[in-house]
Amino acid sequence: MELSRSVSHLHPGTAMLGTAVRLSVLLGLLGFGNGQMFHMGPCPDPPVQEDFDISKYLGKWYEIEKLPSNFEKGSCIQANYSLKENGKFKVINKELLSSGKVNEVEGEIMHTDMKEPAKLSVRFNWFMPSAPYWVISTDYENYSLVYSCTNILWLFHVDYAWIMSRTPDMHPETVEHLKSVLQSYKIDTEKMMPTDQLNCPADM
Repeated sequence: MELSRSVSHLHPGTAMLGTAVRLSVLLGLLGFGNGQMFHMGPCPDPPVQEDFDISKYLGKWYEIEKLPSNFEKGSCIQANYSLKENGKFKVINKELLSSGKVNEVEGEIMHTDMKEPAKLSVRFNWFMPSAPYWVISTDYENYSLVYSCTNILWLFHVDYAWIMSRTPDMHPETVEHLKSVLQSYKIDTEKMMPTDQLNCPADM
């Protein structure tokens, strides 16, 4: 309460910053901030892949690099996209935990704007809202660049980015090129980290 009274007498910009700081602390206490990329202001709005064809996108993709996330902790991370019997699409994400166990989770992929078919959303739990899954760029056969961003009260945004490959490795020049694409849209790639794809189980 004392903090709120002192902030209210400051310059409006300072008061807004104070509110943002308190919100950041609150989100951290609630577990939203652990390992996430928080930035001030609303989400960027990068263009997505033109004429995206999800049927060409189906199959297995290996994670090469990503922005930190609190829902991926293991190595050998991969995603397998396929068509469901009801005509919808699903994804099965797998990762190898430090215990040696393979963790697997299934989600549903949905189009959010048929005018821009590369703007997808994914939901892994019916009790949670779907999350954006935007395919920024892909050639379907070698690489995919994916971005996801969520606004929080228009004060912050939390974003994720993934560089994916059809094989467990990718040439460093390709990785750097895809990072530069993100950077050109004002997306911070400084904390992107490589995913360990070595010594992965053959049956994943």
